[in-house]
Amino acid sequence: MKAVSTLVMGVAAILAFAPVAEAAQCGNSGGGFEAWKSAYAREIGGRYSQRAVNALMSTSYAQATINADRGQHSFQLSLPQFCQKRGCAAIAARGKKLKHQYAALFSQIEATYGVPPGPLLAIWGMETGFGAVSGHQNMLSAVATLAYDCRRTEYFTDQLNAALTLVDRGTFSAGTIGSMHGEVGMTQFMPKTVLQYGVGSLDTAQGALMSTANYLKAHGWTRGAGYGPGEPNFAALKEWNAAGVYQQAIAKVGAEIDAAP
Repeated sequence: MKAVSTLVMGVAAILAFAPVAEAAQCGNSGGGFEAWKSAYAREIGGRYSQRAVNALMSTSYAQATINADRGQHSFQLSLPQFCQKRGCAAIAARGKKLKHQYAALFSQIEATYGVPPGPLLAIWGMETGFGAVSGHQNMLSAVATLAYDCRRTEYFTDQLNAALTLVDRGTFSAGTIGSMHGEVGMTQFMPKTVLQYGVGSLDTAQGALMSTANYLKAHGWTRGAGYGPGEPNFAALKEWNAAGVYQQAIAKVGAEIDAAP
């Protein structure tokens, strides 16, 4: 027994003096980003391919992303102000035309997911102007910067891990372009949302619209139910975006499109 006790004590002593890998520390400026990146790469070693780790190490601190994250003031506007700023009338007008242009696709989507064209077109128009502007930011740099930033570290670390998984799968690369927070595609999916609900390429109308319908169905969308404020499917729109004024705008524009012949 004495020999065993001596051995255990010896091992404990060795472990006590063994070097411990330092956890990646968040920061509120770009100064610690490179150190954080290296520490996080060590943390995830073995969980991802070398390609994914290399993609992480190629990222740079995205100050523009931080500026955008700190300056989301439009969500504090009233619905009329928000609609004027975001062009709700123009989105509705274009959406009515696209409803006919993509009639076969919308018929397929509604049959599969139960989601009518209106809210999908409203989201498509609101997010990227129907694919015209889907972002100019390096997706991995944006997500890594926000994972490092102390404001919402846990949420964006989740997004970063999803992005690295998608790099492993070949869906994303070190050069994938997205919007300021790492959103990608025509309806602006975050990496984890791509992983969970993506159907085909989000850079195509078919893939983006089907993926968006899949997301809404997974978040409680009920076929045939209303989606205005107070109606059953408004809860699914709340899951799409946390800003109340955005939810109301999607419901308003979507209803206008669906009501058109």
